[in-house]
Amino acid sequence: MIKPVVLITGALTGIGRATALAFAREGSLIVVSGRRPDAGNALVTELSAYPGTEAEFVSADVRDEDEVRELIDFGVKRFGRLDVAVNNAGTEGVSGPIVEQTAEAYVAAFDTNVFGTFLCLKHELRVMLPQESGSIINVSSTLGSRGAPNVSMYVASKHAVEGFTKAAALEAAPFGVRVNAVAPGPVETEMLDRFAGSPERKLALQAGIPAKRVGTPAEIADAILFLASVKSKFLIGQVIGVNGGKTAM
Repeated sequence: MIKPVVLITGALTGIGRATALAFAREGSLIVVSGRRPDAGNALVTELSAYPGTEAEFVSADVRDEDEVRELIDFGVKRFGRLDVAVNNAGTEGVSGPIVEQTAEAYVAAFDTNVFGTFLCLKHELRVMLPQESGSIINVSSTLGSRGAPNVSMYVASKHAVEGFTKAAALEAAPFGVRVNAVAPGPVETEMLDRFAGSPERKLALQAGIPAKRVGTPAEIADAILFLASVKSKFLIGQVIGVNGGKTAM
């Protein structure tokens, strides 16, 4: 059985970390990236403990094209190809009314969430299109297709991620490469704690979910594994909501 070669950005915490562990349990060949080498190397040790799994860490900032290019090229040189890419690196941005937002807040959100996704897509497709195979999963959000007050930068940036997903999917599909996205609702992560701002607001977010709880990173990772697998081979350009029923309301 050929082991898939998997690249995960923003892999050191939350959804990215859970995704890396899920692929490790499958015995995959994994490249994880982030900006904290100590945490990255510790994660590689943890991943490599799973039977059959090989893992490498590359320190990379998705906002820097040279670093993204080197990240992708390292994975291909190390493992020979790239089968799955999970573009998870992101930021919640600065909360507050639009009239209080700044150009700096815009740049901070869009450089990571949008420009970073673009750079990753560009260089992942550079490898996958000639292969005529591969699956790319972008990580969006429930707010990638809905509005919410006081988080305009995050909302707008995740709408852009979904636009990139659909456009890239149409370009890649004739080459046998699939591009999709997952759109998590509130998930138990450090980002959610920052996003909520207080335990009371976090409870209010939870109360608005039909399932009456927030999701877990592992539940989002399960959806990512499905999109990476042959079980979803006719899913192209789709945004899969994983949100406890929130978008069914």
